[in-house]
Amino acid sequence: MADFAISPPEVISVPTASGARFPVRRVYCIGRNYAAHAIEMGHDPDREPPFFFQKNPDNLDASGEFPYPAHSSDVHYEVELAVALKSGGANIPLGDAMSHVWGYAISLDMTRRDLQGEMKKMGRPWEIGKAFERSAPISPLVPIEESGPLDQGRIELHVNGEPKQDGDLNQMIWKVPEMISYLSEYFELAAGDVILSGTPAGVGAIEKGDTMLAKVEGLQDFEVKVV
Repeated sequence: MADFAISPPEVISVPTASGARFPVRRVYCIGRNYAAHAIEMGHDPDREPPFFFQKNPDNLDASGEFPYPAHSSDVHYEVELAVALKSGGANIPLGDAMSHVWGYAISLDMTRRDLQGEMKKMGRPWEIGKAFERSAPISPLVPIEESGPLDQGRIELHVNGEPKQDGDLNQMIWKVPEMISYLSEYFELAAGDVILSGTPAGVGAIEKGDTMLAKVEGLQDFEVKVV
């Protein structure tokens, strides 16, 4: 048995629809993967290759509550389809990519937009705006055997009952198999990896007391309270 200098950290996991836990290894997030959102953020989706950043595994939070974070006065919602992997590898062929998918969930890529903007201006990484505590609310994961492959269907977000984001999964610039194959060229993927697949247009700010209702066709609606 290994002799650890300190007690090892607990295994990070999120719930599945059956009640079992899904252990999380890494969280990859693709940026500007819906053309309309890329445009609203001031970028040209026809000219940019895909890019990814990472959140931390323990940023995923299935509690249904989002604590408004410190050091920001401009926190934005971004509804996304989360893709959980059961296996991985390097240089995964496009035709094999979907064989590595365990299932799906609804997630929110919560963003301290003001801090992210400051980092962009200085040419620095975005972690301070993206990878803060509980910045990725997530619904229970549903196995692909139950949901089927989610490559089309509405993706929506409502705040206090008012529609804010409304798109379709088929509007993704880079589809799920392409994301997996492309990522695997630069990182060796493995079981427990989670990919947040981008957000449609309509992102905006939330305040304490707001209720966010996230929807992806084929999955159970997911409600998150801002506290």
